[in-house]
Amino acid sequence: MPVKEPRTELDARYGDPAATATDWSEAVARLTEAEVFWLTTVRPEGRPHVTPLLAVWWDGALHFCTGAAERKTLNLAQNQEVVLTTGANALRGGCDLVVEGTAVRVTDEARLTALATEWEAKYGPDWHFDVRDGSFAGEHGNVALVFQVAPRTAFGFGKAPYSQTRWQF
Repeated sequence: MPVKEPRTELDARYGDPAATATDWSEAVARLTEAEVFWLTTVRPEGRPHVTPLLAVWWDGALHFCTGAAERKTLNLAQNQEVVLTTGANALRGGCDLVVEGTAVRVTDEARLTALATEWEAKYGPDWHFDVRDGSFAGEHGNVALVFQVAPRTAFGFGKAPYSQTRWQF
């Protein structure tokens, strides 16, 4: 996937007067290092559904996996628009990130194999996956569908100093 440089904009209304926009490369580093993300999907009747999960930043997008019968997968069958969030969970210091985009299922065996390698490198051997039939295959025959979310819009909320950066792709 070609790397697109986003248009970066600091919204001065929501930060310290001395704040500067966060560089996209810093956001990518934080997305790469973050261990826990919160995925927001929309239920068929329109209510939000939020759940924590693991995600991997690879090839210009966030990737997550989930079981075929899980609520988030059922939601994605109706509406693929999602939000993934991660951050420092602190009032002072760090940067919280919000990534908006469309969740697209990944079924290509070569991409899945590369992603399985990334998952294990990031999260350790407890998160080893084999690739079978366009999915991740885990222990005990568990199957996980893999989704990719390329950012359409992302936000960074800095907290030392306070700032709000928007990246448009």
